[in-house]
Amino acid sequence: MASISESRLRSLVDRFEQVEARMGVASDPDEIVDLSRQHYSMKEAAEKARELLNLRVQMAEARAMIDDPGADREMAALAEEEVAEIKERIPDMESEMQILLLPKDADDEASAVLEVRAGTGGDEAALFAGDLYRMYQRYAQLQGWKVELVSASEGDAGGYKEIIASVTGNGVFGRLKFESGVHRVQRVPVTEAGGRIHTSAATVAVLPAPEEVDIEIKQEDIRIDTMRASGAGGQHVNTTDSAVRITHLPTGIMVTSSEKSQHANRAKAMEVLKIRLYEMEREAKDAERSAARKSQVGSGDRSERIRTYNFPQGRVSDHRINLTLHKLDTILAGDGLDELVSALVSEDQAERLAAMDREQA
Repeated sequence: MASISESRLRSLVDRFEQVEARMGVASDPDEIVDLSRQHYSMKEAAEKARELLNLRVQMAEARAMIDDPGADREMAALAEEEVAEIKERIPDMESEMQILLLPKDADDEASAVLEVRAGTGGDEAALFAGDLYRMYQRYAQLQGWKVELVSASEGDAGGYKEIIASVTGNGVFGRLKFESGVHRVQRVPVTEAGGRIHTSAATVAVLPAPEEVDIEIKQEDIRIDTMRASGAGGQHVNTTDSAVRITHLPTGIMVTSSEKSQHANRAKAMEVLKIRLYEMEREAKDAERSAARKSQVGSGDRSERIRTYNFPQGRVSDHRINLTLHKLDTILAGDGLDELVSALVSEDQAERLAAMDREQA
């Protein structure tokens, strides 16, 4: 792997310092938000670039002392030790820097919409969908993200036939995008009297939610229906036609929101509709890309079986990277999910680095 040029590292640090300086004097709220976003996305790479530049300076100074015929012998010996130590550190730091400089998905820093739906398996699939949603809810809490329910359709025996939530925070989509796909569970359902293991499934879709989705929706292209909200909520949901369903006529996409306020439901449903249409555009663009450029991790297609949760063996297996962890309880609790997420992100980075090396060869 080629060494990163000093000019490239200094350019990165200079841009970061310019953003920091501008943040100190900016007064326009929109500019402040934009600068904060830039600062967050650049900070890790800029700090690593500074560290690498400093190491190179230390290396040059130590070598100069070694080469100086008038230098004290004891100081020259210390300089040789310093050079040896820096030589060990630099390759790993160069690799970390290469990863930080990889081109990013434009939506990686965006918030996201999380959709979990029961698949094959009836009541057990709905219960599993509920388990997955709680896993993501807890994981989001640990990351400092905000989860807000958009709509939910409860299963007859518990769990959810479908649940949609917005997850807001820095870098949500970049961390969760590889969760899209079919999640399979193998366990004995609570409704199974004979103790037989059943296989059920739920689908997960993670859609990017940029703060301003540039999608125009014509009024004549949508139909808005109001209906009674369903689910827990006492008398209110039985007497108020507050739920909103919006149908996008050209595509057939249908979204609902069923909280107490009809006004809020209409706004939330429109937001989700824009996100769905935006995702359609993303998928169309992705389909145009060469298959050779796709990551080993996969496209995140929600029809792709990506993971199995096996209760009898207490294991979770991700089929895309052949990783099995015997930590089912902690993963489903959300506390252990980051190990899987990090492995998927690292695999994607490694594949893109390899592709970049092949292009440069």
